[in-house]
Amino acid sequence: QVQLVESGGGLVQAGGSLRLSCAASGRTFTRYAMGWFRQAPGKEREFVAARSWSGGSTLYADSVKGRFTISRDNAKNMVFLQMNSLKPEDTAVYFCAAGRPLGFDKNDYDYWGRGTQVTVSS
Repeated sequence: QVQLVESGGGLVQAGGSLRLSCAASGRTFTRYAMGWFRQAPGKEREFVAARSWSGGSTLYADSVKGRFTISRDNAKNMVFLQMNSLKPEDTAVYFCAAGRPLGFDKNDYDYWGRGTQVTVSS
C-alpha cells in the first residue's frame, strides 16, 4: 500500500512558478513509478509527467515539456513537480500517483492522492 498527499498548490500569475510536493508513505514506495496528472473542470484527467522508480527515465506531456520538471527523493519518500512559465491553461487540480510500469496512462497507476489546486491567472 502507498498513501500519497499533495501540497504546494495555489494561485499564481501567468509566467510564474510553483513547486508541488507529494509525500508518500508505505515501505514499497521505491518500487513504483511516480506520476503527476491534472484535471481541469469539465475535462478528463490528463497525464503531466512521470519518473521511474530509479529516476533514470522521465516522461512529459508535450504541453509541459521545457516548463515542468519532475523529480523524486526516494530517501525522503517525496516527489516534486517544479512548474515554471505557468499559463492559464495549466489551471487544474494536480494529482500525484504511484504505479508500474512507467507510463502515460492513468490506468497504469494504482494509488492516488486527493489533489492540490493550481490556478494561474492571466
